[in-house]
Amino acid sequence: MSGRRVITSIVSLTLLAPMLPLVPAYAQPVGVPTIGAASTAELSPALEDQLGAAIMAQGRRDPTFIDDTEVNQYLTTMGRKLAGFAAGSVPDVTLFAVRDPEINAFALPGGYIGVHSGLVVASRSESELAGVVAHEIGHVVQRHVARGMTQQKQSGAVMMGAMAAALLAALAGGGGNLAIGVAAFGQAAAINRQLGFSRDAEREADRAGFQMMTKAGYDPAGMVSMFSLLMNASRLNEGAGGGAWASTHPLSIDRMSDIQNRSRELTSTRYLDSDDYAYIRAKLRVLQGRDTTSQRSTEQQLRDEVRALTGVRQSAAYYGLALIALQRNRSDEAQSLWQEASAGGRSVPALAQLEVDILLARKDNAGAVAAAAAAYKRWPQRRALAMAYAQALSRNGQEVQARDFLRERIKQWPNDEPDLYRLLAQSEQRSGNDVAARRSMARFYGMTGALPAAESQLQQARNMTQDFYEQSQIDVQIRELKDKMADERQLLERFKG
Repeated sequence: MSGRRVITSIVSLTLLAPMLPLVPAYAQPVGVPTIGAASTAELSPALEDQLGAAIMAQGRRDPTFIDDTEVNQYLTTMGRKLAGFAAGSVPDVTLFAVRDPEINAFALPGGYIGVHSGLVVASRSESELAGVVAHEIGHVVQRHVARGMTQQKQSGAVMMGAMAAALLAALAGGGGNLAIGVAAFGQAAAINRQLGFSRDAEREADRAGFQMMTKAGYDPAGMVSMFSLLMNASRLNEGAGGGAWASTHPLSIDRMSDIQNRSRELTSTRYLDSDDYAYIRAKLRVLQGRDTTSQRSTEQQLRDEVRALTGVRQSAAYYGLALIALQRNRSDEAQSLWQEASAGGRSVPALAQLEVDILLARKDNAGAVAAAAAAYKRWPQRRALAMAYAQALSRNGQEVQARDFLRERIKQWPNDEPDLYRLLAQSEQRSGNDVAARRSMARFYGMTGALPAAESQLQQARNMTQDFYEQSQIDVQIRELKDKMADERQLLERFKG
């Protein structure tokens, strides 16, 4: 993502707080007093990009981060579809899911937007979900954070100094201390409740988001109904966390009236939810459960739905139950539920992915290869299916084919899927190519922002080879990484004090 224009949202600039000494949390003053063109005195896009990459490097090790390619590609596709209709310059937004039942979403520097699983599960239509995502992108596009931090000097300096110190500590972490950053996202909601945008900024994000979702073809009434749901959740769950988004983005009657009036002025739009929405929502409902009680509750809800619903929503409920069965290592039960979900010849990427996972769990590796090959051929842009195919090839002893396939997919998606490098590294390691395995892992760590870990992998690779040409290549990579870390340190030191 280097070189792209990057914007941010103020709510999330404190996500690194769990790694810091306790500092006061300052609410944004009645700030962003002039809503208009971005000031040249704001944080530079280059700094925002570095901050976002560093935060995500820590956040990926947060136990609440949902490392699911299928989920995150769906969310990012929605986000980029919406951002494509934003007025003015737009960053390449990247969305990711966080395992948390709170109804919440937040933006990070670098165009990253986190979506709590609870928001997706609570939504009743794809347009409702798009309404909140569009609002967050509205904050991103308007650069509310950069303006807020430059216009509130004392609190902005404290926040920037704390963040710079945390990022510097991460850069000094050596060969990839994976303990750093644990619970980075888990603390976000508590911090967010002490922060907030001005009313003008919230209204501007509403209007920008409303325009995006309308032009993108979503039902504008989805924003109205979702805001209403969030207001109710905030009142009913005050102090319990159910309305976290409404707490950090206060939903006033004036704001609701404004969006309602704008919706009435438009011709009613009938938007049909995509099939993906139903299955992603079911998957996140399953992934969200952390304890036995919540898991049992989820299972019962899904069983109720298979009896009460029809069509794609019934299929998605069966799909969720199959995921639960597979989590419990009941592959035969999962297979039976998958067949129910696929009744009538229903065929969608989520079900194809699940079929491969079930076949692998049943040790039918040849069957998994055949199923994954057919699915990838039908949906060649689905990165999760591509990775499932590579894993099936590897499990079936076709390591050479797996490596060749992964290398082709890396050419296809050079910057979109770090896990391709991780899978390639594992395949190379199994084949005894230790140097190539470490170089691939270095690419994985470098893409996810864990620069010290990337350098450590390259140092190990260099010590394993006697090939002068290969050593020279690795030396260049190490030097580039060190230069990048030095640049980050120099930039962050300016804000540390």
